[in-house]
Amino acid sequence: MNIVVPIKQVPETSNVKMDEKTGTMIREGVESIINPLDLYAIEVGIRLKEQFGGKVSAVSMGPPSAEKALREAVAMGCDEAILVSGKEFSGSDTWATSCALSRAIAKIGDFDLVIAGERATDGDTSQVGPGIASFLNLPLSTYTSRIVEIDGGKIVVERLVENGYEVLRLPLPALLTVVKEISDPRLPTLSGKKTARSKELPVWSVETLGIDSAMIGLKGSPTRVVKIESPKVMRGGTVLPAPDEDSLEKAVDQLIQFMKKKEILA
Repeated sequence: MNIVVPIKQVPETSNVKMDEKTGTMIREGVESIINPLDLYAIEVGIRLKEQFGGKVSAVSMGPPSAEKALREAVAMGCDEAILVSGKEFSGSDTWATSCALSRAIAKIGDFDLVIAGERATDGDTSQVGPGIASFLNLPLSTYTSRIVEIDGGKIVVERLVENGYEVLRLPLPALLTVVKEISDPRLPTLSGKKTARSKELPVWSVETLGIDSAMIGLKGSPTRVVKIESPKVMRGGTVLPAPDEDSLEKAVDQLIQFMKKKEILA
């Protein structure tokens, strides 16, 4: 069974910064990690390879620094890793990203499953996985929480929905986006890290994939960020310092009076 896992390198959540003029994320000079939710997709792919044989290929679209995320995927157990990179891809929204990744996956070819994380923690849209399925015309299961069985060219999965679980039977090849419940990601092994360090990672450009540059980057992105606003704190608070016994009593009295005023205490 051959499996492709699209992954993404994302900024650490606490370090996300936006360019207010372009509406795009500033990635330069920001510490990046592999998208945490993609780790679950990688784990599922590796487990299926261990069960059925075949190989797992990781693919990522991003700047040259995204190589770090791909090497981590190899260290975990992926067999191949491909980077889709070039200045033409800069500023791509979810539609353009889905287009580019679908071309890369089609170029990899001979796959039975595409497994993606539920969403990326920087954009939080959950659109790229379904977008890839649309471009490749693949059956899709989103929010997949369990693979029940794979047999006879079909896969049976459980997916998480608002009121419980839903069971789907899909013909292969298919695309799954997975949630945390599906696996517990393994840590990279020492031998895996050695393999990842020496692994040759091909870099595919616009020319390699045969994509019209008008379909990717800012040009090919129909999404436009009109305005960016930072959330504002709408209510304040009162700090009652109590470094000694006297101030502690005063602070407690003030707190009691406040609670009575708000009718929390009778």
